Amino acid sequence: MRPNLNSLVNLHSPLRLLLFSPKFSSASFFCNPAVASPIALRSATKSSVRTRAATTSRLLLRRCTCTAMSTAPPPPEAVVPVRDKIELTDVERKIFDRLLATLRHFNFSMELRVAGGWVRDKLLGKDCYDIDIAIDNMSGSDFVDKVKEYLESVNEVAQGVGVIARNPDQSKHLETARMRLFDQWIDFVNLRSEDYSENSRIPTMKFGTAEEDAYRRDLTINSLFYNINKSSVEDLTGRGIADLKSGRIVTPLPPKETFLDDPLRVLRAIRFGARFEFKIDEDLKEAARCEEVKNALAAKISKERVGTEIELMISGNQPVKAMSYITDLTLYPIVFCLPPNRQPEVADGCQTQSMVYLDAAWSLIHSIGYTSFTDQQRRHALYSALFLPYRNITYKDAKGKRMPVVNYIFRDSLKQKASDPDLVIKVHQSIDKFTTLIPSFTSKEETMPPEVDQEMEFADVPTTSKLRISTGFLLREVKDLWRIALLLSTMLHPSDLASSSMEDNGKPELDKMKDLFKVVEAAILELGLDNVWDMKPLINGKEIMSVLQLKSGGPLVKEWQQKILSWQLAHPTGTADECLEWMKETHCSKRAKIE
Repeated sequence: MRPNLNSLVNLHSPLRLLLFSPKFSSASFFCNPAVASPIALRSATKSSVRTRAATTSRLLLRRCTCTAMSTAPPPPEAVVPVRDKIELTDVERKIFDRLLATLRHFNFSMELRVAGGWVRDKLLGKDCYDIDIAIDNMSGSDFVDKVKEYLESVNEVAQGVGVIARNPDQSKHLETARMRLFDQWIDFVNLRSEDYSENSRIPTMKFGTAEEDAYRRDLTINSLFYNINKSSVEDLTGRGIADLKSGRIVTPLPPKETFLDDPLRVLRAIRFGARFEFKIDEDLKEAARCEEVKNALAAKISKERVGTEIELMISGNQPVKAMSYITDLTLYPIVFCLPPNRQPEVADGCQTQSMVYLDAAWSLIHSIGYTSFTDQQRRHALYSALFLPYRNITYKDAKGKRMPVVNYIFRDSLKQKASDPDLVIKVHQSIDKFTTLIPSFTSKEETMPPEVDQEMEFADVPTTSKLRISTGFLLREVKDLWRIALLLSTMLHPSDLASSSMEDNGKPELDKMKDLFKVVEAAILELGLDNVWDMKPLINGKEIMSVLQLKSGGPLVKEWQQKILSWQLAHPTGTADECLEWMKETHCSKRAKIE
């Protein structure tokens, strides 16, 4: 079915041309590797873009992101290298030795098992520092007390001992005890079995066998145990190893039952499927789309837990694939819940746009160079791209104040840290300003740069210095986010780099966008503007008031502060004395004209 794209928010005309062309189909848009990478989004605000839209449209959307809609035959079964046994590190061996010594010290007959992700990752040959110990006949908190008592008996110290309480209303059914051994956190829980009453989804917890516990896990690849007593891997569902080797995301029990037990498992399945690039089982997908499961995810799982999963996806190695699964499984409006009282109303197709922008940003980051951005810069770039379709949409907060919708998504839907929406909104607000400056950097002729800040005044400087002033003010506003803003502006800018088709010069559109980014980035660095936001005014407020013969500050002082910053940007080697002399001359000249 063709997606409803009639009212896409601010959809750029070349993209709209392609989507509504007679040859377009939803299958080709989402799935055909020959046409489907969204790496050349362009603004439709200028008439010059329309004249070359037919050429540009051939370059759009080169790579698939939503693989679930593919009409191509399924890929062959993956063969994932899995180790025959687990090799322990020295630290792991010391930890397990202390736990087994505790058993001997108190003459316990229990078995200790490492559960879940640690076993999976060790079999895949990956490092893992997330050790969860499952105990067969004692609670986690009771066992931690015994470990602490044993360590004290041999003059060793137990660190960070604590308990995380169960919270059935939020689908956290099990109490978890924690402690640090050899500078590594370890969680302790008891093996469990669960009984459900007829009219309740909150289970009655009781001690269970290792097999019962394995079947209550989220995925078969996470249901494996490492028996510390026997130094061996246990596959009690009978398919954990097989699914790991074939690269399959499957639940041990029927997926709907597993998801209703803990709806967060839907997002965990998506995250692991994307992270390992494993195939998600079709029955699992069908259960994830079920309204009962989606309602449970919205009602039973805290926003903090949802936000944590999204954060792990965005910061992971396959963010586009993860978000594509969320969109394909119709979970997008559940995860990224929007507020009421929106202006303008969110149009159909915003989810599609989000994926297009995210894929474009991810592709461009890799083309420019993954290490050119820090982890936090990549993270903010991807969030900024994902929520780009919402940048001009606002809502009324509890105090009746109009706020960007992005603020609500971060603070209320995902419960992310308070700085995240501020940074993403700042990037969004700077994109248009950055886009207007790009022609001044790419033009071979000397052009007058626009004043990107309405409060900014150009000092009496040559045209060549005005680009440095305009760019300097913008970078002082966006600070160290400027490369992210440039990245998104490069995606949206109607550059002449897109005016020629691949057939004309053989250069892929992604390379052109990378070239544009590099050209502007190099020019900004050549102007010496990196870290310009740390530049201190050469003349302070008191000195300004003295020259102007004012007794108190006000709008006039603020106006002169802007002028002084303009002078400093135009004269990067200028001194305080030179700036003060310029200010006196300018002020006297202006006063003389008035008189």
